[in-house]
Amino acid sequence: MTSARSMINGDGRLKLAVQRSGRLTDHTLAMLHQVGLNFESYGQRLFSQTRNFPLSILYARDDDIPDYVVLESVDLGIVGRNLVHEQQVNVVELFALGFGYCQLVVAVPNDSPYQVPEDLLNARIATSYPESTRIFFSELGGTPEIVKISGSVEVAPALGVADAIVELTATGSSLQLNDLRPIHTILESEAVLIANRAALEDPVKRVSIDRLVMRLRAVDDAAKFKYIMMNAPEDRLPAIRAVLPGLKAPTVVPLADPGYVAIHTAIREDEFWEKIEELRAAGATEILVSALDKLLL
Repeated sequence: MTSARSMINGDGRLKLAVQRSGRLTDHTLAMLHQVGLNFESYGQRLFSQTRNFPLSILYARDDDIPDYVVLESVDLGIVGRNLVHEQQVNVVELFALGFGYCQLVVAVPNDSPYQVPEDLLNARIATSYPESTRIFFSELGGTPEIVKISGSVEVAPALGVADAIVELTATGSSLQLNDLRPIHTILESEAVLIANRAALEDPVKRVSIDRLVMRLRAVDDAAKFKYIMMNAPEDRLPAIRAVLPGLKAPTVVPLADPGYVAIHTAIREDEFWEKIEELRAAGATEILVSALDKLLL
């Protein structure tokens, strides 16, 4: 009978740890499927094998993933940057994955006199990120009393446990509900792909790691662009080209209708609507917009 250990490690497979259950899980698994990895992830599975790539996926608690990577139990991990920072592990961040955005902030009660972190150098601060808090205030020259709390950090000031908190927030709504206001952002966080140095130095594993990163980048880059096709009078082409930095020069195809061309290009998502308005003003018509699934730059 084949053991779980041999299945995970067999055939020179990479080992990737992902969050078993939490805010990153669904997006992580969707991204892995989107880059063409074929595996099962249902139920209470502890690991999966991809059927079309030399990769084993381990499902773990998120705060265990950085340790698994640095101890070389796994080669790679997908985890929030906030946990890598909190645990101060010696790993390599390969790629920011573009989801799971949040901030680690210093927050105080709305009626508090504290306005900047320097006001809290000797205060009591409640947090579930004690090491990040200690490092931040140490760099400011402070030694606050750090009260470690595992959950419901936001209620600590109201209970008289602390003067301020350091906590993770995605929208700020939890802070508002508890009459808190952020006064400083310690860290901008998102999901990241991390690796241990031994895996990166292994020539066989490095090939597979580079292949996986290329796929992830293609999906991430595709999400940043829209593919557009439009028609325009040929004499409006210079004005339209001036609007379109795109990836490179747009593709221009003559149409059967004399004097008209079709123009194909890609536009960054964050400037899409402004560019569309400029294109229409420059003479573009029949503008067709498509989402990109993959983009290899």
